[in-house]
Amino acid sequence: MKKKGRIKGFFSDFKKFISRGNILDMAVGVIVGGAFSAIVTAFTNKIIMPLINALLSVITGGNGLEGAFTFLKKVWTVDGAGETVIDLTKSIYIDWGAFITAILNFLIIAFTLFMVLKIAMSTRGYLQNAQKARPTKAERKELKAQGVNMKDYKEVIAKTAELREANKPAPVPPKPTQEDLLASILEELRKQNEGKVEVAPVETEVTLATPKTEKSKRTKKTETK
Repeated sequence: MKKKGRIKGFFSDFKKFISRGNILDMAVGVIVGGAFSAIVTAFTNKIIMPLINALLSVITGGNGLEGAFTFLKKVWTVDGAGETVIDLTKSIYIDWGAFITAILNFLIIAFTLFMVLKIAMSTRGYLQNAQKARPTKAERKELKAQGVNMKDYKEVIAKTAELREANKPAPVPPKPTQEDLLASILEELRKQNEGKVEVAPVETEVTLATPKTEKSKRTKKTETK
């Protein structure tokens, strides 16, 4: 029973794994990429490379990239006509033509993918902006109440933008930073200190003046006596 449960759980997990959207997208991408690489290889080998070989043969007078070899070790053999030729299967050499062909394939594939992604991203952004510009259900009701022709797409988009601009909430003031709070606290403390300095001399003058008045009253009382 345990083995059956494990096997069943294994296949259920495998089913979940292969049914994911990312796995399916990746599989489609691999298949399309393989077919596309075959197209690029054929385009390079059958169209571009013959043109390059023809151009190089005109300039250099040789066989173009087909004869662009750097031999590290040559092995000679006799062909069917009895002539001594180089045996490429046993010789050690650098094939510059194959290297240049691989570079061309890479550049063509990279450029094509770049253009495809750029077009896809621009199309996606356009569709997202168009979706955002469309009115919601509540906005459609309000536009219908205003008498807007809902069949005219341009008018609907323009009126929707005007409606959103009119209903746009007032901007919220930014929250004060720590520097602003410290500056306001310091300013308040400075004002309080200035107020204390101004009031202090008045209090001293009052306290000094009161004894004089009491002395003057006493002197007047003694004189009357």
